[in-house]
Amino acid sequence: MKLLETDFNGLFILEPRIFEDKRGYFFESYKKEFFTNNFGAIKFCQDNESKSSYGVLRGLHYQLSPYAQTKLVRVIKGAVLDIVVDLRRDSNTFGKYFSIELTEVNKKQLFIPRGFAHGFIVLSSEAVFSYKVDNIYNKEYERGIVFNDNKLNIDWKIPKKSIIVSQKDINLPQFDKAELF
Repeated sequence: MKLLETDFNGLFILEPRIFEDKRGYFFESYKKEFFTNNFGAIKFCQDNESKSSYGVLRGLHYQLSPYAQTKLVRVIKGAVLDIVVDLRRDSNTFGKYFSIELTEVNKKQLFIPRGFAHGFIVLSSEAVFSYKVDNIYNKEYERGIVFNDNKLNIDWKIPKKSIIVSQKDINLPQFDKAELF
């Protein structure tokens, strides 16, 4: 697996080594030794998966300490634009966002450390999104930022009229009003 740095401290793109032949393909999506060597002793405790159609936007979500989560995200089917926002006040990229297209073809993964809000939008007709977390979900510590925050000015890459957002996510606060790290 190849580890690619981003301009955001602790945020990495992972490109797996893919073995393809006439039968299909094989790759290692997670290997404990690799993660321990590169990120320390992260103990993923849960795998999550969602299926969504074109235009569905999920996010921007995060959890406060002590339930903050490190995530390892990828797409099994389809394509998404994955977005993270740095919420770490002491970071030189605080308040900035990073985006990457994750697809079933490129098989890239994004390693997201604690301290980031996370969201994605489906670019294909359908997408199956999978991610590992290193901490359990706790509703009382769940927070978020509205996807169309003016300060963040995120380009979601599809027409606004095509974006499908839950009522819960529409009602999330603006970045300047959000409870941060």
